[in-house]
Parts: sequence; C-alpha cells; structure tokens
Amino acid sequence: MERTIEHYINGERVPGLGERTQDVFNPATGKVTGTLRLASGDDVKNAVAAARKAADHWSQVPLAKRTSVLFRFRELLAGRTDDLAEIVTSEHGKVLADAKGEIGRGLEVVEFACGIIEQLKGEYSDQVSTGIDVYSFREPIGVVAGITPFNFPVMVPLWMAPVAIATGNAFILKPSERDPSASLLLAELWKEAGLPDGVFNVLHGDKEAVDGLLTHPDVDGVSFVGSTPIAKYVHETAIAHGKRVQALGGAKNHAVILPDGDLDLAADHLTAAAFGSAGQRCMAISVAVAVGEAADLLVRKVRDQANNVTVGEGTDASSDMGPLITPGARERVVKLVTEAADDGATVVVDGRDLVVQGLEGGNFVGPTVLDHVRTGMSAYSEEIFGPVLVIVRVADLDEAIALINSNPYGNGTAVFTSSGAYARKFQRAVKVGMVGVNIPLPVPVAWHSFGGWNDSLFGDLHMYGPDGVRFYTRGKVVTQRWPEPAHASGASFSFPSS
Repeated sequence: MERTIEHYINGERVPGLGERTQDVFNPATGKVTGTLRLASGDDVKNAVAAARKAADHWSQVPLAKRTSVLFRFRELLAGRTDDLAEIVTSEHGKVLADAKGEIGRGLEVVEFACGIIEQLKGEYSDQVSTGIDVYSFREPIGVVAGITPFNFPVMVPLWMAPVAIATGNAFILKPSERDPSASLLLAELWKEAGLPDGVFNVLHGDKEAVDGLLTHPDVDGVSFVGSTPIAKYVHETAIAHGKRVQALGGAKNHAVILPDGDLDLAADHLTAAAFGSAGQRCMAISVAVAVGEAADLLVRKVRDQANNVTVGEGTDASSDMGPLITPGARERVVKLVTEAADDGATVVVDGRDLVVQGLEGGNFVGPTVLDHVRTGMSAYSEEIFGPVLVIVRVADLDEAIALINSNPYGNGTAVFTSSGAYARKFQRAVKVGMVGVNIPLPVPVAWHSFGGWNDSLFGDLHMYGPDGVRFYTRGKVVTQRWPEPAHASGASFSFPSS
C-alpha cells in the first residue's frame, strides 16, 4: 500500500497546503512506494514562521540543556540505525551496509555537536586599558535552511542540523524529493530527544520550496549540497537576499597511482571508491590517473576487481552495489559511456546492458571501466555520478598534478604511493580541498571540516566541524568599564586609546 509522505512542521506531521504531489519509487524495482506532498509558498511561510518563533526561545536555552538534547538524540539515532538504513535502501537503492555506513558517519557529527560547549568558549582580555576589559563570544544566526541531495539522505542532513541546533538555531530541512522518508524519522527522533517544537522542521518540495527558502526574509542562512550548477544558483540567490550561504557542488575526483605504490591495494580501493553506492557520491573516485609503467598492470587488476562486483537489490546481503536513483540517471550514464567508446576510449568492463534477474524494472548499470580516456571526452569532463571509472594515462607525477589542477572541480583527490616525498609533493601541489594518501575517500572526521575548492564550493566556510560552528554563529565583542563612582570623569572627544 502506497504511503502519503507529509511535511513536519512545528512538532507534527502536516499535509500542507500545496496541491501538487510526486511519486516516490524503489529504484531497484521501479515500483511506486509513496506519494510525496510538495510544499507551496504558504507551506514555506508556515515552516519559517514556526522556526523563527522556536529560534527566539531555543537561542536562550542554556548550553547544558541544549547538549542534553544532543546526547539523547545521539542515543536514539544509534538505536534506530537498522530502521533508518532500511528506509534509505528502499528509496535510494544503496546496499544496507552502505546505508548503515552513512548513518555512522552522521553520528560522528552528532557526537561533535555534543561537545559544543567547548566550541563556543569565547575569549577574554583583562585590563586592555585603564579599567576596561574586552571579551568575545558567538551567537546563533537564527533560522537556517538545509537543502540536501538524494545520495546521502541521512548523513548530509546530519552534517548540518546537529551543529546548527547545538549552536542555538532553528533548522528547516528540505530533503531530496527522490528519497524523503528518512527525514521524517529524524524529525521524530529529535522530538523524542526533547527538542522543542519548531526547532527542527522538514519541508518537502521542489524548486518552488527551494526558492521560497532562498528568498524568505526570516531565513538567515542556507546550507546546500548538490550539483555545481544548482550550488551556484543557490549561492547567488541567497547572497542576493542577504543570507549567509555555504553551497557545496559537484566533483571529478582523481586518484593518482604511482608505479611504486601497492597496486593491489590501489585496485581494491579504486573499485570500492568508484562503484560503491553505484558511484553516486560526491567523493567517489571517478578518474584513475595511471602514471607511467603502473598503467597496464593497474588496468588488469581493476578489470578483475570490477568483474567480481555483485550488483543487485540493496536488501540482498550478497549485493555489493545497487541501482541508480532514476531511469534518467541510468540513461545518462549509458550515454556518456557510449560517447567515450565512440570517441576512442577502450571499454575494459562494460556495464551498460546489465539486467538483474527478477528486477528488470530497476535502474541498474554494472561497473564500467574506460581506459585511454582523454580530457576532451565528455566521460572525463562531466560528473557522471554513476558506476564508471575512467583511466587517464600520464608520464609522471608532475603531469598528474597538472591534470588535476586544470580540472574546474576541486573536491577530493588521492595518491597511492610508498614514497613520502612523492606524497608530500602531491598534497602540497594539488589545488583540491581534501586529499587522501593511500586513502581513496578522504572524507574528514567530524572534528575537522568537509569541503572542496574551485567549482566544488561556493562560499568560504566548509561543512561541519569548526567551520560549521563558525557558519551557524556570528561573533560579538563586548568592551566594558565599571568605573568607581569616586573616580568617574568626563568623556573625551578623542578617539579611545589606552
């Protein structure tokens, strides 16, 4: 039986005032599993009004009480990992182990937010002038909107909401309309943890809801993760309406494999990083840069690894990889692979015609490996967001670094080598925000911050960690004097000094 997926505003599920709806599918079967209510302009106004009222109260709640809610939320979230993972798999398609993995990484950010008291400690300067002291602290910005992508329906909201809420803001989550249901369970867990109504809200919708949040005068900040064109649009629109904004865009992540590296290790990790979650990760390795004599052996090893990947429904314990999110996503991946083959790339492993028995309606593409790819090919220049690993051959490390630095994206990169000198040269020379050394997915732990450079980030502050705290707060500095009555004197017309 199909479900109706509603909004969550001011502590309860509500159908909203919008009349438009959209089907939600299981991408492994192609079958409709729910009907999503899409927000109208009035729904946006109601959600923002609830958040604004809640923010005025929540910002004044003592830090100890805020963190008690965070600790409770963390325990509830950990206890419902299996339930959340099943929801994610049913709407996204990723395998259960991968879904549980994203929840685990989200839990790291919740744990970081539990220690927010340490992050919000201010500074104090005593006796900067005669009888004058100065101190600083940070205050919440108010109402924050989080606009999140389909590929991590739990982890990315948890990159945002725990830090925003811990620092005293109210939060409105606009999840992807493709896999929206996990957000409602998150909302219920926040309420069960003791979070006051209106501090966490869920607003489902499409561009109408996004534009409403970007332009509403009572939304103070916007966090976004998605494609580069939309990130740029979100950034420009939100900035034009006076909001603080961090917008993380797309990626074309390169892994450089040097001849001195462990090629078995590299091939194993490249396979997982390229094909895990069907390549639908902004940190997926989509380009292997094979240096010199490493190329031929690496291609053979990656070929063998890719041919051993089991593709199937995410609930099947034997599956390594699930389907793509939509039929359109599948068609686009097939098109880009075909274009590369027509342009002269060698199709080492071809997943275009994969059909999973019993799941003929699913959006499946098998692991695909393309060798001898050139930078002018669309398979190299575009973010494929599918299970495709392209291999580019270069002569040396300098050429590999130049290749990466000429790419418009700058999200993540990696190098596989046994040389500390080569690794150090690489990590200092590449113009990329996150670097892995013998690690293919260099996603920082929660007490650092996540974010790329160039066309992978619009705004100057990264996600979660110390940058997240700075983004969701603003500094205030107090200069004070408490003169003794017997020593009070008249004010000076000169500029204050010591």
